[in-house]
Amino acid sequence: MIQKLFILISVLGIFSSCMKHKDKNYDVYMAVGTYTQKESEGVYLLKLNTETGESLFVDTLEVENPSYLTISSTQDKMYIVTESNDMMRDAVHQVAIDKEKGKLQLEHSILTQGAAPCYVLEIPSSHKVVTANYMSGSISVFTQDDNNNLVDLVEIIPFFGNGPIKERQEQSHLHCVYLSPDDHYLFANDLGSDKIYRFNLDSVGLGLSDVCFPLKPGAGPRHTVFHPNQKWAYTITELSGEVVAYKYQDGILHEFQSIIADSLQVQGSGDIQISPNGKFLYASNRLAGDGVAIFRVDPKTGGLERIGYQFTGKHPRNINITPNGKYLVVACRDEDSIEFYEIDYKTGRLLPTPFSINISMPVCIKFFSN
Repeated sequence: MIQKLFILISVLGIFSSCMKHKDKNYDVYMAVGTYTQKESEGVYLLKLNTETGESLFVDTLEVENPSYLTISSTQDKMYIVTESNDMMRDAVHQVAIDKEKGKLQLEHSILTQGAAPCYVLEIPSSHKVVTANYMSGSISVFTQDDNNNLVDLVEIIPFFGNGPIKERQEQSHLHCVYLSPDDHYLFANDLGSDKIYRFNLDSVGLGLSDVCFPLKPGAGPRHTVFHPNQKWAYTITELSGEVVAYKYQDGILHEFQSIIADSLQVQGSGDIQISPNGKFLYASNRLAGDGVAIFRVDPKTGGLERIGYQFTGKHPRNINITPNGKYLVVACRDEDSIEFYEIDYKTGRLLPTPFSINISMPVCIKFFSN
């Protein structure tokens, strides 16, 4: 409910209703996914001024444990997962976005038939939506019609493997699915077996992975981002607390560097983002020393140099960067807060700001045009 969400808006430290800021120049929408075990009701929709960091709450969509969401290529729909580890409740939801009114409306839901979906991705070229199902170690594939509506679950792709960390890698745990920059391939990160799988999207459906890229035992690949120049990719490994750098060409990932993101080595690295200008990379760490490791990207080689660390609120599970590159926004799950840090354009370092949004257990942040 609206009363549960308030925004810290000024250097005076005064809490003020976000409804007072209708005159502000809100240039993007921000959607926030959450866990609903405590006070959250589901997905929160806000408008954001990406120059000032001020925000305005506009709508709530009631849905259980919407731990990850993605915006459709046409930006008129949102796909959301319910992550419950209950096969009778785990689902993908299609939501209509009314930008003019600032409203979200649930249109359609389909069970994933995979346990604990934690990531969802649209594949526009194939008219498909896929989820990464963490606990069952699988990918669920859904078809879309010509209007981007979910139609049916058509394929479940299981994975089989394990790793040396028995309490975390007793089986495959799919944590992320993402497209290559040229949209020819789908990649899937398996935290449980220390592998990145590749699928050729030119084939009918997805079928079997045609190749995989192994990481060192006990790495636990979680999320991956591509550099804006499309030549390099970077993977955050949850268990070894590293960023692994790759040269990318024609569907092949060639590892060329591994650098520590979590110096405390508590097996809790969370998310990874790269600045829109490609100069800096950020990796979040949880469980101890909660914060964000800051790296400079060598413009010639793509190599990383660690240049700083910014402490944040508790359990920064998800981070994102505003489209204009001005703010790194951090979803601090156990702080019940979303924090804004201004990115120094020259150094890449993060500067704390007076802006924060109090939402119960935030775990996913996405931006889309107003």
